[in-house]
Amino acid sequence: MKVLANPAGTSFTKPLKERVATLGVFLANGFGIGAWAVEVPRIKESLSLSDTSLGIALFAFALGAIIAMPLAGQLAPRFGSGRATALLGAAFVIALPLPAFAPNLATLCIVLLALGAANGALDVSMNGHASTIETQWKSPIMSSFHAAWSAGGLLGAATGAMLQKNGIGVIGALALPDVFIAVLMAAAAMLALRDLGPRAAASSSGFALPNAKVMKLALLAFLCMMVEGAVADWSAVYLRATLTEAASVAAVGYSAFAFSMAACRIVGDVSVRRFGSNKVVGFGGLLAAAGLALVLSLPTVLTACVGFAMVGVGLANIVPVIFSAAGRSTDTPAVGVSMAATAGYAGFLVGPPLIGLGAGLLGLRVALCVLVVATMVVCLTGGKAVRGGSAG
Repeated sequence: MKVLANPAGTSFTKPLKERVATLGVFLANGFGIGAWAVEVPRIKESLSLSDTSLGIALFAFALGAIIAMPLAGQLAPRFGSGRATALLGAAFVIALPLPAFAPNLATLCIVLLALGAANGALDVSMNGHASTIETQWKSPIMSSFHAAWSAGGLLGAATGAMLQKNGIGVIGALALPDVFIAVLMAAAAMLALRDLGPRAAASSSGFALPNAKVMKLALLAFLCMMVEGAVADWSAVYLRATLTEAASVAAVGYSAFAFSMAACRIVGDVSVRRFGSNKVVGFGGLLAAAGLALVLSLPTVLTACVGFAMVGVGLANIVPVIFSAAGRSTDTPAVGVSMAATAGYAGFLVGPPLIGLGAGLLGLRVALCVLVVATMVVCLTGGKAVRGGSAG
């Protein structure tokens, strides 16, 4: 750890090793989700699933996460946020390759329930630990953790595409990245995944609903992360269905999205300081809507790269801005952030299965138009909401 002096002449300790370790966890989790995202079309084809059936399977993933997320809130008080993150990282490593072994829809739903539970619980735990580190760091650094997650998504998708291009089957394309993820998780746990400060007392349920003051911000977080989740799970499926190129080309959409989001999150704090949070949210929503409209109206390899990159740039810094505004809207910042984060991750998890169910009724392209509407709502209402979230 590094000890720095503040202007008042006192000193405080920056938990550098803990920050690096937690960045590794975010990177590993994003890597796993990226690798999973590009394998969804091949799993769909290998089991001869319809869009509706795939939507049901993805709903099992969401259900597992929704069940696990409130329970994850009880692990940090019991084990400490660092140890809980290490434990749930191990669970994620165990669960990630399981979908590749599923012989039918029923089994796929069961293993995705387990994978969703592991991923959802890890999301809550690692973000809670990152929030603790940010508090002790005494400056905004949350965007760096989310940048690591986005970078992991990019690397995972690129690795998956490369494995597909070299003829590696679904089992290998999930198992090989999982080895890398296991090494990162183990290194992080041994390096510095440990408690920082006193543990919070466990609540009776581990879950809190957004209050009226934070509700608008929570709904915006839900919409933004719903789009993120849908792009992760459905971009490759959509491009595989509309493009005539090889299966590996379908991964370019998510890769462009993940790369642009990771790049923009690196400079997120600078953008907010220069343009203001309301402009970052308003223009970001508009750019994301335009990118989605481009891909849906004219699906080609070029428009997929450009359009999904626009979505990544647009959404990159909206959620961090929303979390900051939510933190300023409550007496205790962590309470507001947790409310918005819970709603946001719910959107990330339930969005994909809702798209699948809509695709079964109306067709995939029409179902994906919902994402354009969601980003336009963010564009038109988000700027005012983040201003309203300020403490004044």
